Amino acid sequence: MVAVGAFDGLHRGHQALLTQVRERAQATGLTPIVVSFEPLPRAFFSKEPVPRLSSVREKLLGFDAAGVGKALILRFNDELTSMPAEDFVRRVLIERLHTREVWVGGDFRFGHKRGGDVALLEKMGAELGFSARVMPPVLLDGARVSATRVRMLLAAGEFSGAAPLLGRPFVIEGKVEYGNQLGRELGFPTANIHLHDRVPPVQGIFAVRVGLGEGECAWPGVASLGLRPTVNEVSQPLLEVHLFDFEGDLYGQRMAVEFVAKLRDEAKFDGLDALTEQIRRDARMAREVLGMNPRLAEA
Repeated sequence: MVAVGAFDGLHRGHQALLTQVRERAQATGLTPIVVSFEPLPRAFFSKEPVPRLSSVREKLLGFDAAGVGKALILRFNDELTSMPAEDFVRRVLIERLHTREVWVGGDFRFGHKRGGDVALLEKMGAELGFSARVMPPVLLDGARVSATRVRMLLAAGEFSGAAPLLGRPFVIEGKVEYGNQLGRELGFPTANIHLHDRVPPVQGIFAVRVGLGEGECAWPGVASLGLRPTVNEVSQPLLEVHLFDFEGDLYGQRMAVEFVAKLRDEAKFDGLDALTEQIRRDARMAREVLGMNPRLAEA
């Protein structure tokens, strides 16, 4: 029992597909498996950086949470894109996975020059002994739930609008790494998550809630996500989080950052004094957004 797709963000449409595959597998005694691709196909073909909603690790954790613990992640490269659709069916779905039933979205395309579609799956399934199933689109407010729609809402800072499509708040998670300690010198120590080649769908300054370890995202804070244009500008996105009223060492720990509200865009300031004053204003505003006492922003 196989589900195939990019599955970026594992939104409610993806979740419905994985639920269907899991339940069908339980009913038929088959093993549920998901096939996905890295990098994302749309990113492979794009000349511009493509924002993504979830890291590979987050995606795999999402598969497991959906009850589909077995995943085949195919490297999306020149070799795969040059493979004819018929060869993909025979080599991946039949020879490698022994597929009896494959589930895809209605707009699914695959193989060289996107030559494969649902009709080809149905035709080859009749020949090779598997069935092809199409998952109907999941609608919310009359429109289809899609990763593109989620990205647009997040880019606009509409986190409350994106959450129902995702089925959860938008979160970025990662391991806390060492920084240059500038935040500590300015009175606002930060926990830093390097996103490396991952392009996030959001940039700017945000009110956030943080989850430490396996805990829920409950600790309030203020975060910057961007390239740090004022001091020590970086070439890849960096997520810096200041946790309010927190004492402790977070280095090496995994941290989940839930984005609650966008406060402003990233900006370049004329020196550290101007930057520090803006950070104070950001912290005060974040406390207000999170329902805290803004007077404690200077504490």
